[in-house]
Amino acid sequence: MGRVVTQDELIFHVAEHKRNGERMVFTNGCFDLLHPGHIRGFEQARALGDALIVAINSDSSVKFLKGDDRPIIPQQERAEILAALAAVDYVVIFDELTPREMIARVLPDVLVKGGDWGANEIVGREEIEGAGGRVVSIALEPGYSTTALIEKIRASRQGPQSAK
Repeated sequence: MGRVVTQDELIFHVAEHKRNGERMVFTNGCFDLLHPGHIRGFEQARALGDALIVAINSDSSVKFLKGDDRPIIPQQERAEILAALAAVDYVVIFDELTPREMIARVLPDVLVKGGDWGANEIVGREEIEGAGGRVVSIALEPGYSTTALIEKIRASRQGPQSAK
């Protein structure tokens, strides 16, 4: 089981892992409502190294990026849920709109993003490749989307009358 840590704690743990010759993998996102696509992505990411760091957007950054009705699940609860996953070793919350600063401080060996991000859109690519690491894009699981899941829930709450 992973654990929720502060950014300073994460830097300490990453340094310890690296001293032991372990490869650190980093991914990030809002992860508002978990679905099997997320789980499979975490498992693929974890397979690329010895420990997986999942950085999540704070509530305020999710709200800015996704709108006033998000996040559905508060940041501390999202972090706790993610830390309980077997594939996840560390969960850290960041308040900025992107994790660039954290990536530059942590310098994981591998940065992983979903295939919906273009190669030039992946935040932290320059920092990771400049430090000798690699950036990996993993294919998204078809049929899974947090936004689509939220829309489906909202539609079901409105009932069949709203569909007319």
